[in-house]
Parts: sequence; structure tokens; C-alpha cells
Amino acid sequence: MFAEENVKLSFTPEALQAIAQKAIDAGTGARALRMILEDLLRDWMYDLPSRTDVTEVIVEKDTIIHKNPPLIKTLEEKRPA
Repeated sequence: MFAEENVKLSFTPEALQAIAQKAIDAGTGARALRMILEDLLRDWMYDLPSRTDVTEVIVEKDTIIHKNPPLIKTLEEKRPA
């Protein structure tokens, strides 16, 4: 869904480890992974079609552990000064 909006979705290695640990703790295998990612990205999946300025969504460890918003890169950040 992100690619359809021309938005790159990235995960830091620490975020991937945190997601894997959360899934292990849930004890439900791939279903836990799906649930974690859906909970994490649901709002962005619905907001992106109305946001033409977003170029990348970066999920960091704090996004997983503390439910902080992901890092968002926009067109403004890519323009030369």
C-alpha cells in the first residue's frame, strides 16, 4: 500500500528485532507479526493517500516499544536549500 502511494517504508534493524521479540512474547507466530504491523501502520495506510508530501516512513525501535510515531520524510526535506 505504501508503494502504491510512492512512499518508501523502512525499518531499522533495531525495530525489526523489537517486532520479532514482541511476536515471540505473544506466542502466536506469524499472526502476531501481522497484528503488530497492522496496529503500527494502520493509521498511515489510511492517511497516506491524502498526503502528497510524504516520501518515506521509517519505523524505529521507539515506534515499536513506546508507540512513538514513525519518522516521516517529506518532499520539503529533499529540496535543496
